Amino acid sequence: MKKSSRSSSRPAWHPVFWTTWVAIFGLYLLSRLPMRTKQRWGKGIGLFLRKRLKSRAKVARTNIAACMPELDEQEREQLIDDSFVACARGFLETTHAWWNDMAPYQASATVTGLEHLQEAVNRGRGVFLIGGHYSIFDFALPLIACQLTKPGYVYRPNNNPVLDGVIEKGRCRHFGIRSFNKRQIPDMIDFLKGGGQVWYACDQDFGGKTQLFVPFFGVETGCITKPSQIARESGASVICVSHLRTPDGGYALDFSPIIEDFGDDMAEDAATWNQFIETTIREFPDQYLWLHKRFKTRPEGAAKLY
Repeated sequence: MKKSSRSSSRPAWHPVFWTTWVAIFGLYLLSRLPMRTKQRWGKGIGLFLRKRLKSRAKVARTNIAACMPELDEQEREQLIDDSFVACARGFLETTHAWWNDMAPYQASATVTGLEHLQEAVNRGRGVFLIGGHYSIFDFALPLIACQLTKPGYVYRPNNNPVLDGVIEKGRCRHFGIRSFNKRQIPDMIDFLKGGGQVWYACDQDFGGKTQLFVPFFGVETGCITKPSQIARESGASVICVSHLRTPDGGYALDFSPIIEDFGDDMAEDAATWNQFIETTIREFPDQYLWLHKRFKTRPEGAAKLY
């Protein structure tokens, strides 16, 4: 959906945005809660939303049944509960990242594969980090950015320009993070060529932009070829990254080895990042965004899942 030119041309304090500012103030107040309280509230909010958002629970149920048919009904329902809780906690953690000090979490995060990231940086051609939509959302940005020297990321602008501005300010206040939207891909490629490091989550269903289908949990899944094109044009080193909340309440990052020859075969590229994400999900199944209609776009002749 495109932003309304009428809304985007109005000043931020126009009455049409007053409700947005009230909501933002509410989010700011939530951000001031201690992290332990955020986690406790996140569980309650998640279980409440699980009962209220029946359509999203149905989406999660369909996704989990397709990806993990080995689970029985009780296990699937428990995973749906856990997924809602993880997402609610992630939302509250996101408000923390927008307005609060992230240094303690950056210092305590467990990082594996840092040698792969360092090797990619040392090659001097930029680093293209392919990730997925895990539940800690914006909280992950500073955790990743503190490992980088010239961080950036790709985002989808919010339709509300005031909310979009607040979100981007909250995200980019850490380490000089550079943001790029879909209309700024040429700028992002130049950024990579200049030694920048860009995080890009490309694991959602992009509808009409779907260009090929590759297996994800054994399901033929719509993917885009843009990551392959970006890597090919920029010459950047490509690695996969995951960012997770661990059972002990900590946070963990994992950087994969450099994916050599990324960009030569677009189907193989998509299969590689799908496999990395799938492996991560199997270790932490509640952390993935099961609420998204990942399989909305289907191969020709395949039955709809939703």
